[in-house]
Amino acid sequence: MSVMKEFKEFAMRGNVIDLAVGVVIGGAFGKIVTSLVNDIVMPPVGLLIGGVDFSQLSIVLREATVNAAGEPVEAVAINIGLFVNTIIQFIISAL
Repeated sequence: MSVMKEFKEFAMRGNVIDLAVGVVIGGAFGKIVTSLVNDIVMPPVGLLIGGVDFSQLSIVLREATVNAAGEPVEAVAINIGLFVNTIIQFIISAL
């Protein structure tokens, strides 16, 4: 029995097709949850907290500077707001 024939039999059993459909639906669901959190949940939460845009919330460890050659050096920051958004996305997905 050839490898291709065995693979074709395996693929046609339905398990692989079910898995592929699940992966596609899971990817689409992830995008829906991301939009739900970023566009629907977080704006009112930010407004209630005092107009905070969570996607921009960060702790700056080092400000942006210019090095000796005159090239800009990016700031170093911990993006807490993006992390909070990701945690909320995970919680909604887990429900």
